[in-house]
Amino acid sequence: RRMWATQGLAVALALSVLPGGRALRPGDCEVCISYLGRFYQDLKDRDVTFSPSSVEKELIKFCREARGKENRLCYYIGATDDAATKIINEVSKPLAHHIPVEKVCEKLKKKDSQICELKYDKQIDLSTVDLKKLRVKELKKILDDWGETCKGCAEKSDYIRKINELMPKYAPKAAGSRTDL
Repeated sequence: RRMWATQGLAVALALSVLPGGRALRPGDCEVCISYLGRFYQDLKDRDVTFSPSSVEKELIKFCREARGKENRLCYYIGATDDAATKIINEVSKPLAHHIPVEKVCEKLKKKDSQICELKYDKQIDLSTVDLKKLRVKELKKILDDWGETCKGCAEKSDYIRKINELMPKYAPKAAGSRTDL
């Protein structure tokens, strides 16, 4: 009987030490932590009342502006109109009680592992990049990130012209430091 208790304790100890996917590793949930962190800070900056229902309403509004991977995160948690699942309360309740976003994302990871697999695309440094060396897909992505399209663009040079035209509006520092314009 005593041997079983000792073995049980040893097994429990071994399981507690093994990485069971509990704590987040650096780089995990990059989009979740960054986006919810900005959202939480926005709520604090605007002195919004922290109740689960108000946080939920604000998150749905915040998600309307989301693009790319952040929009995908909103979709996964059910904060978009076209979302298939609704686990938004897994975000609104803890945030209403000021639980750190890292912990919120850790819990979301257990519900849906895709949430923590989201990673931001690497950013292109517009002040130094040679636009002529980018692929059309990457040029389109720059415009898409700005919320712009290039109607009537057929050639790569058309996309480059459009980016150079819009750069002062969306990336003024990069536009100012470029010498090829």
